[in-house]
Amino acid sequence: MDNKELFSNDLGDPPKSDVSQLENKDSDEVIDIEIDAQLSKKLDHKFDRHIVPWIFGIWLFAFIDRSNIGNAKIVGLPEDLGISTGTAFNVALLVFYIPYVLVDVPSNWIVKHVKAGIYLPALITAWGLVSTFVGFTRSLAGLIVGRLLLGLFEGGLLGGIIVYLSMFYRRHQMIRRIGYFYCAAPLSGAFGGLLATGLAKIRYGGYNRWPWIFFIEGIVTVLFGISCFFFMPHTPADSKFLTAEERAMALLRMKMDSHGATREADVNHEKFDWHWVRMAFSAPQLWLSSFAWFFLLIPLYSFSLFLPTIISGLGYQSTQAQLFTVPPNLGAVISVLLVTWMSDHVKARGPLMAVCCLIATVGYILLLATKSNAARYAGTFLVAIGVFPNSALVMGWLSNNMAPHFVRATGIGFLIAFANTSAFISTFIYLPEDKPDYILGHSISLGALILCIILVCTQILFLTWENRKRARGGRDHRLTEGKVDRLGHRHPAYKYTI
Repeated sequence: MDNKELFSNDLGDPPKSDVSQLENKDSDEVIDIEIDAQLSKKLDHKFDRHIVPWIFGIWLFAFIDRSNIGNAKIVGLPEDLGISTGTAFNVALLVFYIPYVLVDVPSNWIVKHVKAGIYLPALITAWGLVSTFVGFTRSLAGLIVGRLLLGLFEGGLLGGIIVYLSMFYRRHQMIRRIGYFYCAAPLSGAFGGLLATGLAKIRYGGYNRWPWIFFIEGIVTVLFGISCFFFMPHTPADSKFLTAEERAMALLRMKMDSHGATREADVNHEKFDWHWVRMAFSAPQLWLSSFAWFFLLIPLYSFSLFLPTIISGLGYQSTQAQLFTVPPNLGAVISVLLVTWMSDHVKARGPLMAVCCLIATVGYILLLATKSNAARYAGTFLVAIGVFPNSALVMGWLSNNMAPHFVRATGIGFLIAFANTSAFISTFIYLPEDKPDYILGHSISLGALILCIILVCTQILFLTWENRKRARGGRDHRLTEGKVDRLGHRHPAYKYTI
């Protein structure tokens, strides 16, 4: 059967033998197969309908449940738990990240074996239950235990989502899809602020104001998590909403997109090997991305956690402060969607990251250099639209530049684990004694962004140099030095995304 004929826009499904034949083709053979653009577009639309809404919801509830403690802080939580002075509240923020960073890499290794359509919903359901019970706490110890458990269950989530998306979408389709779900992070700040304003008015059963933020948001998270079990597919090969022809196309186009990095079309066939782990940790792009995101997350996490506190420092009371967090976060939602769309359109990551970092630095300069509340509030907009898109960009950037599956899973897991250790800094830079100007927090965030820009530019130069070397044939010797199917992203035909 002719390859073009097989992928013509025919209504009938190909025989199973043809599907198997396509799945087993070597990388060199599939290069000549012409992909039916219309069928490929139909696949994208199906994946967008059956995957993106669920991961968007998962990430929305993850960020709401993670950062609602910031909303609870200004409606009585510190006073009720006796932690309104000192650094006890900051410690409660910090402990979340201890299990969070420890589980990232091993979680990414097992997500394929447990099945993503089971594993990811299980995580959200578990942390939703924990978040609900945090509302019952009456002590600092209870709050810390709750935050530890939240970190444990949320730790494998972000890396799991990135690995999950990379099973369905080609490299230069990834950033836009990451943007589709990651815009839920700033949206949670807007939505969470509005929701917290209403929930904090509830006084019932001896639980007044802040516990109801955890009760209601946690219960809704659990219900959403349970619904995910019934609708999320595991891999393209397991997707029941695809025809046999579409499944074959989904597998084939992923194999072609690997450019020699793997001989497997179906990710289910890839086996764990420590060789792939060593390859991940020996890749310069892993370390450059990890340090860049480390410095980026200092302003991002401190902004997410302390934006209500920063706005309170401008002289607004608790309810006003909650409501004033909404516009900057909505600006960030729009920014994430626009920047990630542009990134996939021009097939560039690093240059856009550098520009966004520059925008955020201007925001922090306004927060530091002016005493005008209007100018400072404008600064929060610039910070929001600058820092939030960059997380989507750096995750997609590294995912684009590591292959095959277990190299990517290891690299993304380490990226998230390493970068999130910045929380040990970000949770302690906005202290009560620094209000209302919070000069220390703003200054550290500004410095971190400058270091991020330097690292991003360094990575752009390195990847450009490596691509040129491969284009000149400078890496062709690798094809004769061992097994070609063990080269992964080191294959001479594999071109890095800038």
